[in-house]
Amino acid sequence: METDDNNMIHRLEYGDKEVILVGTAHVSRQSVDLVRRVIEEQRPDTVCVELCQSRYQAMRRQDNWQNTDIVKVIREKKTYVLLSNLILAAFQRRIAAKLDIKPGQEMLQAIESAEAVGAGIHLADRDIRTTLSRTLRSLSLWQKTKLFFQLLLSISEADDIEAEQIEKLKQEDVLNAVLSEIGQDLPSVRKTLIDERDLYMTEKIRSAPGRKIVAVVGAGHLQGILRHWHEPIDTAPLETIPPKNPWTGVAKWIIPLCILGLLVYGFAAGGTEAGQNMLVWWVAANGILAGIGALAALAHPLTILSSVLAAPLTSLNPMIAAGWVSGLVEAFSRKPQVRDFETLHYDIQSFRGFWKNKVTRILLVVVFTNLGSSLGTFVALPLMMQSL
Repeated sequence: METDDNNMIHRLEYGDKEVILVGTAHVSRQSVDLVRRVIEEQRPDTVCVELCQSRYQAMRRQDNWQNTDIVKVIREKKTYVLLSNLILAAFQRRIAAKLDIKPGQEMLQAIESAEAVGAGIHLADRDIRTTLSRTLRSLSLWQKTKLFFQLLLSISEADDIEAEQIEKLKQEDVLNAVLSEIGQDLPSVRKTLIDERDLYMTEKIRSAPGRKIVAVVGAGHLQGILRHWHEPIDTAPLETIPPKNPWTGVAKWIIPLCILGLLVYGFAAGGTEAGQNMLVWWVAANGILAGIGALAALAHPLTILSSVLAAPLTSLNPMIAAGWVSGLVEAFSRKPQVRDFETLHYDIQSFRGFWKNKVTRILLVVVFTNLGSSLGTFVALPLMMQSL
């Protein structure tokens, strides 16, 4: 193995294949120039890029977001997946806008240069939806909330990063630097977002067609790919969504059953007045806090009302979440227009834009209503106990 260009280019061999591994910062103009130069000089048979099919299509088709069915996203319980994806994209776009380049321009350059020299294009990354689904599946509600706010705060932190710092961060890639920092508090996040993808891309690069291959990846993945280069890797387990923990499903029913049992006990042991007081506390705590959550997302008045009415009932039914109800009401009350999808990439670059755009506002309504309803459950329990 040989390295050059400040350790950003690694020359590897695998069987009869020669692989030139190029590390980049995803918002670096110097990385764009490096990718162009390497591909033009090497003229490979194949160029591997750190993209999956959905991200590749999003880059090539500017109208991709216009095909999003927001109601389907809510019904399929993919709100957190889409919102996390948007926040990660917002961070890169915020930095890229400061440096006057397109986010992921080095990947676009790799594709264009590959086409110019007649090389094939090989998508080496795992589907972003699988990655985010595996990540979120490994987290509790509290951890999801923590991750959501940490990612959201990273958008504002992008303003503090200068061009010189971007180049210094090339050694680990600016986006992965943020994810690694989050991974210190949430190790499972680093495992699915970085470590698993190191393994996946290693195998995809090794199995790419052609004898001479240029692989363009974020610099943060270089060391992981080099470490696993000669290891046998099975990508099948990395492409599956792990089943939910059966105990999680049981736990979802335990709390509602305990609450119903507590209400029955209240009426039986404390009398009608005590039982009614407990019922009032349950409805009030769930409804009010879910409504506050919807209000925090600047939801439509009908949406806020629906969250207040739905939360006390949905909290007793693990199959339905208050946020799904309020999200659907918001989607029908303020149906996103074509322009909302057209301006989505620009709006997500600011906090104000997240709340202004009808698409992201619907996602925020789902998340904040669910958080309010969950908090209401834990607030209601001690208040109900006091009525006995």
